[in-house]
Amino acid sequence: MKTQILITILTVFLSLGTFGCNSESPVETSAISDQASLELMKETIASLPTEDLSDEEIAGLLYMREEEKLARDVYITLYQKYGIRVFNNISSAEQTHTDAIKLLLEKYSLTDPVQNDAVGVFVNQDLQNLYNQLIETGNVSDIEALKVGAAIEEIDILDLVKEINNTVDNRDIIFVYNNLKKGSENHLRAFVKNLSMRGVAYSPVYLDIDTYNAIINN
Repeated sequence: MKTQILITILTVFLSLGTFGCNSESPVETSAISDQASLELMKETIASLPTEDLSDEEIAGLLYMREEEKLARDVYITLYQKYGIRVFNNISSAEQTHTDAIKLLLEKYSLTDPVQNDAVGVFVNQDLQNLYNQLIETGNVSDIEALKVGAAIEEIDILDLVKEINNTVDNRDIIFVYNNLKKGSENHLRAFVKNLSMRGVAYSPVYLDIDTYNAIINN
């Protein structure tokens, strides 16, 4: 019963736009919501059973830990360049995302790939190369930077869906991944909204059009 109550409360947080997705919300409010969401996830993760991990689940957790850090680092860097609030708000949310994965690594006694938490530093070379490419594109203009944000969220959603549907059967990992997916959908809507406010209609790069429209219109 306690676990179900925690999940219900966290779902409410997500539906209210936590994880910093509201580009009009004060940064302080976003930070409070992110911390509250992380505490709820921590309690729920602890309440769910510890189950055996497959090699694929382990690989997915290690990758997702750095992938969420990548989103955070890109948004921190682009906020410093352009000062657009949505980057600041969502970078805080992405910190919550990567911290949530860290909770799972700690629960299962897995070595954290993020030994150096400096912005722009990654163990996974593919993610290092992707970060470099995204920053190069984002540095072109504020519009391109917002498109980079939307593309990152598309990639996150696809990777999370792949893990949920094809790899993971542990309840605690599924719980975290589903919440991260909802957060990424909120973030995608926020970036698309910011582009629209600048007169730019965003077209999905990685998601199929039906999935994209379902997320945007939700």
